[in-house]
Amino acid sequence: MSTESPDLDIHALENALPAELANGAGTQEQLAGRAGKSMTIGAVCKALGQEFPDISISKIRYLEDQKLLAPRRTPGGYRLYTQADVARLRTILRLQRDEFLPLRVIRQELAAGRAEAEIPVQVRDGARSWRRSVSVGGASGALYTMQEVLQETQADEGLVRELEEFGVIKGELHKGVRCYDETDREIVGAVAELARYGVGGRNLRVFRTSADREAGLLQQILAPALRSRNPERRKEALEALESLAAVTTHLKHLLLVRDLRKIVS
Repeated sequence: MSTESPDLDIHALENALPAELANGAGTQEQLAGRAGKSMTIGAVCKALGQEFPDISISKIRYLEDQKLLAPRRTPGGYRLYTQADVARLRTILRLQRDEFLPLRVIRQELAAGRAEAEIPVQVRDGARSWRRSVSVGGASGALYTMQEVLQETQADEGLVRELEEFGVIKGELHKGVRCYDETDREIVGAVAELARYGVGGRNLRVFRTSADREAGLLQQILAPALRSRNPERRKEALEALESLAAVTTHLKHLLLVRDLRKIVS
């Protein structure tokens, strides 16, 4: 029998349950029934299964191990997921599926207050509109040393050197020390996730070539407006650039999903 459960007030739960359940002698289903709108881990899987076919009990447990979910246990060791827990889980799964974010970045997004309602594609006046998830004008200018990059991404130093060698990232000397900007740091983090499957710097040339071509296409579309002397027009062009980048990212995701379905079919 699984011992899973969410954010419940333990004292309230103890008061609501007979002594044998509060002491852990009852079944998971009995606990769920007494806890109102809370759900067992099996019920959570069933509720989210249509939107996320690959969800499983082991995956939810893994996300908890990674400190992305933090349900409180009852005295008997059960976990019951509240509606807030389920909403948080849905956000995590959508950020993984739709934006390909590694868990480390998802943790940062959640800590920064990323809301579940921000994720779905919106439909307004019959037209789809993607929430912009690409920012090209808001860099902080922060720089990170090699040691800081390695510490934050858990990457191997040899991998970072390889990424530089193949032009995927480009460090710069700052007061005699090799440093990397925020984008380079995030690229290293993403590649570190891929490296677990044997993907190295040389394998990423295809991504670099694809990104260069897409950037060139968007530049052709918006170059006149981006070079305008009118500040308002430049601002509108920047917003359009970010929106187009978000749409192209979503399109790549759809094309990838289509091709991967062919592999597994």
